[in-house]
Amino acid sequence: MGAVEARAAGRAAGTELVDTDLYPLDEPDGPGWTAVVSRVREELANSGCCVLPDFIRGALQERLRTECAAIAPDAHYDVETVNAYNIDIGTPLPDDHPGRITVERGNAFVARDLIPRDLIVHRLYSDPLFQRFVAACFGLPRVHELGDPLSGLCLNVVNPRMEHPWHFDTNEFTVSLLTQRPQDGGVFEYCPNIRSAADENFADVRAVLTGQGGRLVRRLVLRPGDLQLFKGRYSLHRVSEVRGDIARHTAILAYSERPGVVGSVARTRQLFGRVLPEHLAAEGRAVRVDALLD
Repeated sequence: MGAVEARAAGRAAGTELVDTDLYPLDEPDGPGWTAVVSRVREELANSGCCVLPDFIRGALQERLRTECAAIAPDAHYDVETVNAYNIDIGTPLPDDHPGRITVERGNAFVARDLIPRDLIVHRLYSDPLFQRFVAACFGLPRVHELGDPLSGLCLNVVNPRMEHPWHFDTNEFTVSLLTQRPQDGGVFEYCPNIRSAADENFADVRAVLTGQGGRLVRRLVLRPGDLQLFKGRYSLHRVSEVRGDIARHTAILAYSERPGVVGSVARTRQLFGRVLPEHLAAEGRAVRVDALLD
């Protein structure tokens, strides 16, 4: 897609939704675009995380909040006991293995097929110009929407007195957009590059999970309209307990380097309480990017 075509595509969603004075998505490879992308890449290289404040236009941020708040009741709720690796808690592991440390996961998810296509988050997720920007930020030739009809785009809901406990992501990179800030708590905490594709670093992971690894933890207080780009495959992370009377809502925009990616049956049922024929058909064909525990 050339610059002229990209600008034309962007008018449909990207430039209407995004503050292009701060983030000139309508000028691919222009000086403003290049400066933002370079900054994002530098922060991702240094800490695995970058936040772009007020990515969504200020005039649309209340609409963003109300749209997502309206669908939040459709979230699948299932309080369950999990570990940081999202593997079966009965998996045989050594006594001192961090995978033996369990917590309750009480966050919930609204699946993509329950998110109307005219909502801001859905329009942004499918926008070619935004996808081109995301790919550039992660240093990729392009990104693909997931082939998964449930998890490609979802709304993460963390209600008061709940948290999203420490975990690693299945994807190498994650794009998220805070849509509603809680009254108190609900802080994003992460441990940059605590493990690698070649080293699980169980000692440091265990230290964080047992409250002894504070030196490894960074904290972010996000605001509605803030876009977060994150390498969550190798960075342990969580959302701390939400306090007060207001839930924390975050849209998760999931992309892949490969087309047609579909989640596993077990993980999909865990998050959404159901699976579709696409998940059953794809079972057993997953391609792992590494040999890590999860």
